[in-house]
Parts: sequence; structure tokens; C-alpha cells
Amino acid sequence: MSTPPRHVFVAGGTSGINLGIARAFARNGDRVSVVSRSAENVAAAVATLDGSPGPWGGTVDVRDPDAVQAVLAAAAAANGPIDVLISGAAGNFPAPVLGISPNGFNAVVGIDLVGTFHVFRFAWEHLRRPGASLIAISAPQAWIPMAYQAHVCAAKAGVDQLVRTLAIEWGPAGVRVNSLVPGPIDETEGMRRLMPDDTKKAGLARAVPLQRLGTVDDCAAVAMFLASDAARYVTGAVIPVDGGWSLRGAPLEA
Repeated sequence: MSTPPRHVFVAGGTSGINLGIARAFARNGDRVSVVSRSAENVAAAVATLDGSPGPWGGTVDVRDPDAVQAVLAAAAAANGPIDVLISGAAGNFPAPVLGISPNGFNAVVGIDLVGTFHVFRFAWEHLRRPGASLIAISAPQAWIPMAYQAHVCAAKAGVDQLVRTLAIEWGPAGVRVNSLVPGPIDETEGMRRLMPDDTKKAGLARAVPLQRLGTVDDCAAVAMFLASDAARYVTGAVIPVDGGWSLRGAPLEA
């Protein structure tokens, strides 16, 4: 017996890992809503959601609580109650602590942590309860301190603790909340900045126990698992998708 399409809402879903996740759910036949700050990027992303019976896009700055409330209401009006919510909007720039201005620190924390809070908090009234699955896209900086990443380390540690707290608070309503933590994922903007040449990428791959870089599809597969009935008893989990890379402290070469 076939199941009706779910409504999958992806914040930051117009590029990289988040767009790959959105496309995977679209190929599965789900109704997919994607949002980000750029109207141009939203339109381009929606055009690639092949297989979705209800592709929808909206613009939002997740740091603005009023805007987040408005875009969630618009998505729910278009595609119904939200069954799966992915919070993946993020910002990053490498800099030492002494090179990060208060505005720069606040920008990253505002997008990554406060933005995730806004998306989760204001999605509540639109979630299908019981049964909704919420997934934050975190990063290994949440538990592995990295030089030049103090702002991201602080923000993502907060995201993972928010996930654990919401899993406790919202579990009785039948809402699951988990965190997906991508490691070194090839063909992403972060990888292009971190490893601009093939020699460095090969060294990074050797530092991964599974001896390869990850793919966007690897992340999408875990997101789809977490959103599925197969994970019906999984909540509050922080799941690395990194081939074991973080087990060694996330080295950049073997």
C-alpha cells in the first residue's frame, strides 16, 4: 500500500548538502518546500526538485523570527502540515578568535544556532503531531575544537544541545528531533574552500577510516532514514556521517 506524499521543509535548502537532501525527498515523491535568503537561488533549486508533486520555495533570513513564522505559514498553506523539517541554514568563515569581530561572531551564531531555534520553535504549530521528524544539520566542530572556527564550534555545540533538549520536551507529543553531522563531503562549497586541489583532497580521504570522501547522497540517505518509520524509536541522536573521520579528531591528512 502506497503512502501519501509527506511535506518536507528544508531551511537552507538551495545549495550543497541541504539541496541534495531536498532532491532526495523529491525523488521519493514527497512535497518539498525549500527556503533561503536568495530568491534567485530558491527559484533555481525548486526547478530541480524532480519527482515532487508540490515543489515550493520561499525566501527568508532565519535570524528574523517574524520572517521565519511567515515563511513556515506560507509553506504549510501550500503543502500542508510539515512531516519532515530540515534546519540547515549555516554561515562560516575561517578566522582566528582575534580576527573575528563581534558582528562576525554574532552573524554565524545567529544563522546557525538562533536560526535553528527559530525554525524549530515556529514550526511547532505546523508540525504533523504525532509523527513529525525534525533534523538539524550540525558539524563536527560541535564537539571537536578547531582553530579558526570558534564561532562555528560555539554555534554547532548549541545546535546539538538544542536538539537533545527538544527531543526530551517534544517526545511526548510524538515529535522526534535528531542531528545529522556531515564530515568531509565532496563537491560542496566547504570542501572547495578547504581542499582546493586534488592532492589535498587525496590526503584528506586517506585520513578517513573508510578511505574516501563522503557524498551529498550519503548525507541524504541518513536524513531519509531519520525521517522514516525505520527510525521511529530514534530521537535526540547526534549522528556523524563522516566515514569515521571524527574518531581521529578530524585530521586534514593521513
